[in-house]
Amino acid sequence: MEMESMAAAIGVSVAVLRFLLCFAATIPVSFLWRLVPGGPPAKHLYAAVSGALLSYLAFGFSSNLHFLVPMLAGYAAMVLYRRRCGLITFVLAMGYLIGCHVYYMSGDAWKEGGIDSTGALMVLTLKVISCAINYNDGILKEENLREAQKKNRLLKLPSLIEYFGYCLCCGSHFSGPVYEMKDYLEWTEGKGIWTHSEKGRSPPSPYGATIRALLQAALCMGLYLYLVPQFPLSRFNDPLYQEWGFWKRLSYQYMSGFTARWKYYFIWSISEASIIISGLGFSGWTDSSPPKPKWDRAKNVDILGVELAKSSVVLPLMWNIQVSTWLRHYVYERLIQSGKKPGFFQLLATQTVSAVWHGLYPGYIMFFVQSAVMIAGSRAIYRWQQAIPPSMALVKKLLVFLNFAYTLLVLNYSCVGFMVLSLRETLAAYGSVHYIGTIIPIVLILLSHVIKPAKPARSKARKEQ
Repeated sequence: MEMESMAAAIGVSVAVLRFLLCFAATIPVSFLWRLVPGGPPAKHLYAAVSGALLSYLAFGFSSNLHFLVPMLAGYAAMVLYRRRCGLITFVLAMGYLIGCHVYYMSGDAWKEGGIDSTGALMVLTLKVISCAINYNDGILKEENLREAQKKNRLLKLPSLIEYFGYCLCCGSHFSGPVYEMKDYLEWTEGKGIWTHSEKGRSPPSPYGATIRALLQAALCMGLYLYLVPQFPLSRFNDPLYQEWGFWKRLSYQYMSGFTARWKYYFIWSISEASIIISGLGFSGWTDSSPPKPKWDRAKNVDILGVELAKSSVVLPLMWNIQVSTWLRHYVYERLIQSGKKPGFFQLLATQTVSAVWHGLYPGYIMFFVQSAVMIAGSRAIYRWQQAIPPSMALVKKLLVFLNFAYTLLVLNYSCVGFMVLSLRETLAAYGSVHYIGTIIPIVLILLSHVIKPAKPARSKARKEQ
């Protein structure tokens, strides 16, 4: 009864309130990891048990049964068939996730105030796949590997307790960020950048960065709660919306996308605080004098970077950063044939995997395919911008502004599909502004094949590099 009154007071369902309380609890639970006695084995056990317990409290007993399926499938693949364990785990874990997406149709439940464990399963799926692929990379010749592969590959099989601790470590279990098995092991064992003797430095205090992340979370939630009543998604089905003129509808699409993003900023800020306070978020020291600690491993979003992005190309580096990094290392780069440059196929395939990972709603598929086209259009503007000689500085600045305005327009147009999910609502919203965010990128891509940058300018740039 007390939970019901609390939920009613803040305007959410009991299920969502229970999730939020468990989600907030990841911060003290992550802090207590630092105090666990008994060395790495005890810390692995604490990470696994605390993550499983919070999952049980947030989603129920069935959630941990769902998590066991991809975890055990991935570990079995590593034990039984190392030469292909990465591919096998990718197919099995992603396939199981897709099955859960279809069965639970979580997007509809979340829109109506429900919650289930598929969000946590999404994070777990990426961890399981990356661990198997890195173990697969451990038997390949080092000279044929990319830098990321060399850094993250696993030469020996993690023990079961190490593997379970990595998969269920509560700091990132609910909503990310995703991190590598090798980093998790070094953090737990106090090696690498976490060693007390590295360059005479000890790992830095996490408390200042944790407080900053919590203040950011409070600001994001406050702004979201202020904006969401003014720009609800239900407005897209309101007859009043259709009576508005073109510019007002386009402005509303921008504001609805802008509003929705603050919810994600809040969630990722809480996760950031949780990862930082545990110490895992530490990623090294700056080159400044005096050196300052970096917490990049915990960072999943650059808020100003997203809202003021000068190009669509940089958005994956600013939004859901660790998942974007995962997609680059485990999908995009691995589709590039040796000796060849990446093209639109690799970009489209990566965005399609991202769409399927989020769920099989038409809105997701349309958003991520649209985002591939959006990035390609932005690249076209950038190539023209780079070809402008220094003597035409004003034209160059104009193209920079054009890319910024283009990114602002197409991003908020595209993300309507991500929010409303259904095919009918997505097409209706896109059609209400005459598909402007789809047409402009396609026109830019076509123009880029006609208006090509001058070859001498490109050659000169190469020489300078």
